[in-house]
Amino acid sequence: MSYLEKLLDNIHIEWGVLGDYADYEQPTKYLVESNNYNEKYNIPVLTAGKTFILGYTDEKEGIYNATQNPVIIFDDFTTANKWVDFDFKAKSSAMKMITSKDESKALLKYIYYWLNTLPSGLVNSDHKRQWISNYSNKQIPIPPLKIQKEIVRILDKFTELTAELTAELTARKNQYSFYKEQLFSFNEVEIVREPLGVIGEFQRGKRFVKDDMIAEGVPCIHYGEMYTYFGTWANKSKSFLSEELVENKNLRIAEYGDVVIVAAGETIEDIGMGTAWLGNEGVVIHDACFSYRSHLNPKYVAYFTRTKQFHDQIKKHISSGKISAINAKGLEKAIIPVPSREEQERIVNILDKFDILTTSISEGLPKEIDLRKKQYEYYRDLLLTFPKNNIES
Repeated sequence: MSYLEKLLDNIHIEWGVLGDYADYEQPTKYLVESNNYNEKYNIPVLTAGKTFILGYTDEKEGIYNATQNPVIIFDDFTTANKWVDFDFKAKSSAMKMITSKDESKALLKYIYYWLNTLPSGLVNSDHKRQWISNYSNKQIPIPPLKIQKEIVRILDKFTELTAELTAELTARKNQYSFYKEQLFSFNEVEIVREPLGVIGEFQRGKRFVKDDMIAEGVPCIHYGEMYTYFGTWANKSKSFLSEELVENKNLRIAEYGDVVIVAAGETIEDIGMGTAWLGNEGVVIHDACFSYRSHLNPKYVAYFTRTKQFHDQIKKHISSGKISAINAKGLEKAIIPVPSREEQERIVNILDKFDILTTSISEGLPKEIDLRKKQYEYYRDLLLTFPKNNIES
């Protein structure tokens, strides 16, 4: 019998409603009055939604002392629970604060982990009614206190491991960005620098719409996929078009070794990212993209398009509006350092290693984090699933 099986074997489980073990409060008396946020201040300001920590305030009054009494933050926008054990002010009354009624019966951290086993999506615009109708009457299993403590210890450990990996990933991404900028600096005077339009040619794609895309056929790249799917290089597409459509519309194709550059987006920062196309067959490109062909290493060019040095040059040529965009003339003016072929390959090899480490879902830290999250969820559900004895939740 495994340790977990022994831990949970023949233990007595009491069932009760969540409202008997936890209190609900909206953070009205902890709301921040100022919008003057600065990272030099000490007290974080929490808000509903994905942002969570909106900023930091210097307000001294009305601080919730979570260092003394931790709280579970719940909001109706993301239906996500967050464990908070640091003092804070609040910005949004849309948040709920769940606190423990009696830690000798049910640990708040145990309740927090159990809450995360519930299905999300229980959203209601009336925040108090949301607690009353959907949560306070939920049946919660209450094992003996020593079992609760052990469950919390085990799940805390998994959480810590994931947090450590996430912190390492953030550090590696910062390191990646630093070296990417440094490797394209080239302080040596003898390095040739040329406008992209002098050493290569741009080809603009032609229009097709999402409804044209199918499960198989001729590979294609829609401009929206450049932000959500493609990285520095690709040899396979996510989407396809029919051969008939490609021929009838005379759509344009990027060939092996071309760099596909996105030329439209919702913000100026979205424009200009490039992906080296290394597929065995050509790929059709959308009219909000360009393909760029030159004698340079295509991955070298793609990495360059993802530097501040490149973006600082093109942003003055980007037209802004509901959709920001750049034309070929604007891209052609960007100047790129042109070292030897060997130096280009050296730079690509260095950046490839960082790219795999920080973005690969099959090899790098993202894969490790994903595995740890799945492992945590597996053990969380295992530890917090008890026989209901015909009790309806």
